[in-house]
Formats: sequence, structure tokens, C-alpha cells
Amino acid sequence: MNILTHKGKDYSLDSIGFLADPEQWDENFVEGMALQLRIEKGLTREHWDVLYSIRNRFEETGICPTIFETCRENNLRRKQLKKLFLTGYHRGACKLAGISFSDSLKQQQVLYSAEGLHAVASNKSYTVDVRGFLIDPDEWDEHYAIHRAYEMKIPGGKLTEKHWQIIRFLRENFKKNKDIPTVYETCEGNQIGLEDLEQLFPDGYHRGAVKIAGLRLK
Repeated sequence: MNILTHKGKDYSLDSIGFLADPEQWDENFVEGMALQLRIEKGLTREHWDVLYSIRNRFEETGICPTIFETCRENNLRRKQLKKLFLTGYHRGACKLAGISFSDSLKQQQVLYSAEGLHAVASNKSYTVDVRGFLIDPDEWDEHYAIHRAYEMKIPGGKLTEKHWQIIRFLRENFKKNKDIPTVYETCEGNQIGLEDLEQLFPDGYHRGAVKIAGLRLK
């Protein structure tokens, strides 16, 4: 387990650099983590408003809010959020707020297993982690995407050509760069706004689009 040290205080981080225990979060942690997340001019009131709105929503619901919910609550557009958190929403704002999507599942006490993922065709199965993300992106196929879509809030579970455009974009970029594009890069690369992305994937960017594309943050 990694350790972040700032002003003499240690914070335990998980395998992907998020705060291991959300209860350990404080403003000193934010100031220390901000140094690693390209916030070079210091934290502003706008930064803190976003972070506390994420924390408050998590404490009320036990779920990490989606980027769409956070933008609406703070009256922010995608470009404004990108200016505040260059490394992305989940890998920037949520990380600074001391919360990851896996914490949401801990609060809800929801576990997923390979056995719990129903096959979409005879003799077809997929191995997923405890958050329901595909472990090996090379196992992905269109049947997997369609099956995932039916489990989510996508109307009728039907993937349209616009959905597939985003899914292909994510997978092609991951194959090329070995990393998941940020929500900003995905919107810009497909010339859509956050509102359009929310209509396509109501569950959120990572819990919706990225999951359906068979990718996951490690």
C-alpha cells in the first residue's frame, strides 16, 4: 500500500492511488494530493466547492456522484471543470475528495462475481472484478457490451450508433495509448457535450461508458 505524506501526516493509498479510507480525508490530504494532480496555482474556492459537494453527496447517499450530477450542482460546464481538474473527474476531483467508485460499492455492500454475470450466449462467460468491470479487456466483444447495457439505465438497454461511436473511441484509444481517455478527451474527440454524454450513459462516464467498453481503472 502506498503512502502520501503531507505536513507530517501520512495517508494510506490504494493500488490506484486513491485514499484507502474515505474517513481519513481532510483538507491537508487535499493540499498534498493536489501537488500530484497538476494543480499548479493552488486550490481556489471553486475547487473546494466541487470537492465538498462530492463529499456531501457521498455522505448522504453512499454513492460517488457522477460527473453530470456534480456539474449541475456547481453550475459548471465541461470546459470549466477541465480547467479546475486537468487529470479528469474521477482521477482528479474524486481523487482529491478522497472517494472512488469502489467506495460506493463498499457502502452499498454490493459484490459482483464472474458467476453473477449472466452469459449472453450459450457457453459464453466473462470474468469481472468486485465492481463488475471486465478484468481482461481482450475478453470484450459486442455481446458483452449489449448485455451490460441491459443492466444499466440506458433506455431499453438498446445501444445506438452514438453509443457505439463512444465505445469504439474508448477501446481504440486504450489500445493505442494503454490508458483510458479522460471524460474531457472523450467529449472533445466525439464533439459532444456532457449533457449529450449523460443522455447516452446515465450511469456516468466510468460506471457507464467505460464499463460497457470493457475497460477499467487499475
